[in-house]
Order: sequence, then structure tokens, then C-alpha cells
Amino acid sequence: MQGGDRVLIEGLEVRTVIGIYDWEREIRQTVRLDLEMAWDISRAAKSDDIADTLDYKAVSKRLIAFIESSSFGLIEALAEQCAQIVLQEFSVPWLRLKLSKPGAVRGSENVAVLIERSRQPS
Repeated sequence: MQGGDRVLIEGLEVRTVIGIYDWEREIRQTVRLDLEMAWDISRAAKSDDIADTLDYKAVSKRLIAFIESSSFGLIEALAEQCAQIVLQEFSVPWLRLKLSKPGAVRGSENVAVLIERSRQPS
């Protein structure tokens, strides 16, 4: 998606059960989300009213609750579910979501998937 306004949430860290190995299924690990969401901010810019914008706190709280209670094998699956929650529940038309699993590969700082999704017209 080119142009347009964006609302960003960067570096949202959540502990969850994630991974395919037996030892990973028994512990909680940190995942990190970076979200870029298309959103027309012009109404909120004029009104200075939270009701006229995308409530990034509500988005964050919803994703934290979902991730903390989830149990996925792959970061790909978790990323897709998070994207669908934001698209469907918050009426975001387009988003780019990066889901990172710091320290997942020895010698690397981070591994991640980066996805872009659009809401399907109803």
C-alpha cells in the first residue's frame, strides 16, 4: 500500500508458548510485534478526540491478551492470527506486521516474519 496515514505500534513484547521443540512447549518465550496500520488520521487531527482515531492502546491490549493465552508452534501462524484480529476487530484496511522471536537461532539476535495483509471487502 502506497501513501496514506499510518498508526504504528513498535516493539510490543509479550511472553507466550511458541516453538516446535518439546522444551519450548514447557516454557514461555518473548515475542516482539511491530505493527504498521493504515488509518486516516485527519478526523482525529481536527477533533483531538480518541473516538476519531485508531485506539492503539486497545489494539495492543487485545493482542497481548491473545498472545499470552495462545500456544503456537510457528511464528508464521501466530503472525497470521494477530493480523486477522487487527483487520477484523478494528476495521484496519491494511497492515504490515513483523513478529520476532529474539534469540531463536544461536548466534543471531533475532528471527522474524514480516507479513502484509488487507481486509477483504464484505
